[in-house]
Amino acid sequence: MSALPRSLLHFGASLATARTHRRLRRAGGALSAQEKTYKQLIRTLSTTSFGRENGIEPKLSYDQFRTRVPLRVYEEFIPYIDKMKAGDTNVLWPGPCSFYAVSSGTTSGRTKYLPVTEAMLKHFRQAGLDSLFYYTSRVGHAGVFHGRHLFLGGSTTLAPIDTGKAHPTFAGDLSGITALNLPSWAEAHLYEPGLEIAQMGDWPAKIQAIAERTVRRDITLVGGIPSWLLILADAVLRKGGHGKARPTYLKAVWPNLECVVHGGVPLGPFAEELRAIVGPKVNFHEVYPASEGFIATQDADSTFGLRLMADTGLFFEFLPMKEFVEAKLGSLGPRAVPLADVKEGVDYALVLTTPAGLCRYVIGDVVRFVSTDIPRLLYVGRTRLQLSAFGEHVIEKELTDALLTVCHHHGWSIVNFHVAPLFADGTSTPPRGRHEWWIELKTPSAVTPTGPMIAAELDIELQQLNDDYDAKRKGRGLEAPVVRLVMPGLFEQWMRTAGKWGGQGKMPRCRSDRHIAEELAKLARFSHDA
Repeated sequence: MSALPRSLLHFGASLATARTHRRLRRAGGALSAQEKTYKQLIRTLSTTSFGRENGIEPKLSYDQFRTRVPLRVYEEFIPYIDKMKAGDTNVLWPGPCSFYAVSSGTTSGRTKYLPVTEAMLKHFRQAGLDSLFYYTSRVGHAGVFHGRHLFLGGSTTLAPIDTGKAHPTFAGDLSGITALNLPSWAEAHLYEPGLEIAQMGDWPAKIQAIAERTVRRDITLVGGIPSWLLILADAVLRKGGHGKARPTYLKAVWPNLECVVHGGVPLGPFAEELRAIVGPKVNFHEVYPASEGFIATQDADSTFGLRLMADTGLFFEFLPMKEFVEAKLGSLGPRAVPLADVKEGVDYALVLTTPAGLCRYVIGDVVRFVSTDIPRLLYVGRTRLQLSAFGEHVIEKELTDALLTVCHHHGWSIVNFHVAPLFADGTSTPPRGRHEWWIELKTPSAVTPTGPMIAAELDIELQQLNDDYDAKRKGRGLEAPVVRLVMPGLFEQWMRTAGKWGGQGKMPRCRSDRHIAEELAKLARFSHDA
């Protein structure tokens, strides 16, 4: 590669960094961006068959919009998406749609086909690039653009959808779709691991191929889901000795590595291990992407939450979780609020209207704003994955925080975990249930963990974090939790069986039923029982 393109790329990135820094400091920018986005989306949606069915007009006011158009979950979009897959045009969005992101999410095994229109691709490109400039603005320089960016995403091999129509349509992983549609300059000067390796679907082989290709390249940024980044790091370190002693961290292999981009799941359980394996003076940059859209990204210290990406083409609404009843969503449209009306400390179901035509789509995520003058939020869980079989209303974030605190006290590292209700067997009077934790810890450790030890400490932490849980425990409506410590590899085995191994696959942290727990029980061999 000649020095000229790289120097021009860095110069352009430096200018964009300065512009981003000024834009992020501008007061009221997010609200005005959302007003503009709403008007643009409404004008376009009014030209579609969906828009006409729902009374969407080019100049529809927001108050009219939230009264006329009901909130919907994915299942209610299926008839429209099926028409698009069959080749119909102007259904949810003008024109045909060639790509569909396949996602099973973390709440059920049902495969979702999310339309990825040209306008949606533009959103993902803009949001992804803006996120990098949020990072360079935060650190004060564009040095990360001096080297190459390694993204650990899904396969770029797409499956044709057999519709018998003239217009070809394809389905695949969102990260694979976006990789196939990168700007030519990004593909030439930044993107790793290259399109040939990106096509691979065999994850162990893909990890090895990435390590072999990149071990001698100038990698300045690496991104992916934390658990997969750890696996990649181990493979790179095995290759990185060049005939000498194996290096102990990635910075020794890639001296110019300065940024780890992570998202998809909370970093918490993997934070210490990941920081150790990447090496000193490497920055972490958190992003909040979803198959439905790029939601937020880090613009300051991560303790301040992630900044809502209000100006990349998505229109955001928020339904207070205290009013959320999935079976009644059709009548709850007027209860959702725009960004201008959100409050700090309130849990909201996230509602999106996107340039793929998904209008007032309740995507299943729960968020909480930590500031509203600058809109920053936390991801706190899933609407369908709250643990509340006994009325305790415990969310994923509280379970994760409790386990992290316990493990931090003892120096233990978490591989994975899942929490389910354990219902009473009828022998107690009155019958009471409890939580059942399935936990895989990394071994060895200085202090040998036992189920009863962890259960007692988790019980204390959750009582401090959640008032409903505390009331249930003190009122004897909920018994003390039980902890199953499982042998290494159980969660990997479950994820392989469930089709969630590799790419963007994630382990559901909790459910209010025993569906996953019973599957784990069939696979499990315990190292310690409670």
